[in-house]
Formats: sequence, structure tokens, C-alpha cells
Amino acid sequence: MILAYIIVFTLIGSVGSLVSSYFLLLKQKITESFSNMLISFAAGALISTAFLDLFPEALEVANGANIFIPALLGFLSFFIAERYIRLFHYHHGHGEKPSTLLVLVGDGIHNFVDGVTIAIAFLTSVPLGITTSIAVATHEIPQEIADMGVLLANGLSRTRATVFNFLSAMTALLGALIAFTSATLIENYLYFFLAIAAGHFIYIAASDLIPEIH
Repeated sequence: MILAYIIVFTLIGSVGSLVSSYFLLLKQKITESFSNMLISFAAGALISTAFLDLFPEALEVANGANIFIPALLGFLSFFIAERYIRLFHYHHGHGEKPSTLLVLVGDGIHNFVDGVTIAIAFLTSVPLGITTSIAVATHEIPQEIADMGVLLANGLSRTRATVFNFLSAMTALLGALIAFTSATLIENYLYFFLAIAAGHFIYIAASDLIPEIH
């Protein structure tokens, strides 16, 4: 039953947000009007899920272990990964526009981690899994809109951009299934993975979303 929840909500979080972003792109004026609202809501959802759900759950199962070190590890690992991808992009001289491959690879890694995060949340409890899935979906919508915009600017047709973005989104399901099959390991170190997930959410909100609001 937990596996069914993981699959369904991972698909809602990844493919659902992709479909939403596609239709929002068709209505560019609506997207521009509600862009800040979408990003603000996504940032709030991620931060509240991290501090009100993931951290308390991690503390509950930590048995006195320090949860803030793995949270910091989660934050820093995503910071380093993002900087490495950007350095790779500039080193290979793609100019101002990110390459199609770079966007898809970066988005694929991001979605994979989202899938792992959703699975870990559901392995903790169904309510936490649902809350986490909603947080993932809200931040994926503005992210997918941005990615689709880059792919279209790079000359891809709307159909090809959608297909490539769909394939990239499916890495979330791969991440979720790998996390589920590693359930025994995850349950033994549940506090550690929950804290890393919280660090992941805080990084996305602080680095990617909140600066966009300003």
C-alpha cells in the first residue's frame, strides 16, 4: 500500500507539475500575473514542510542524535552540486543560455532527489508523505515553467520540449523506487534522511525561490 502511495504522489508531484506548467505557458499573461504568487507559495510550502514536518519527525526518531549536522549536509550538498553544474556550463562556453542537455540533466537530478524525498516521507508516515508531495509539486511548477522556457528559447518545438521534460520528470519515479527498495537502510537511519530532506527543501527555498521574489 505504501508503494502505491509513493508511485501515485511522485507522479502527481513530477508529471502533474509538468502538465500544469505546460498549460500555464499557453497562458503567458496569467503566468506573468501569478508568477510571484506561485513562487512565494512554493517557498512557504517548502520552508513550512521542513520546519514543521520534517524536522519534528526527525527529532522524534533521532533518539538524541544531532539532526542539524545532516540538515547542513543536505543544504551544502545541493549548494555544491548546483555550483558544479553551473561551473561546468560556463567552462564549456555555452554563452548566456544554458544548453538543452544541461537543463535536462540538472532537472533530472533535481527530480530524482525529489522522488527520494517523497519516498522517505511516506516511509515515515502517510500524512508526512502527502505534505511533502504537495511541497514538491508547488516548487516544481515554477521550476518546470522556467525549464520549458529555456528549452523553447533553445529552438525546441513545444512538443519536443514537453517530451524531453517528461522524460526528465520520470527520474523522480526512479528515485522514489530506489528509496523504497532501500527501505530497511532508510528506516535504520530515518532521522538522518529526514534531516537531509529538510536541508534540501531549505536550500531550494533560500537559494532558488526567495531571490526570485525580489
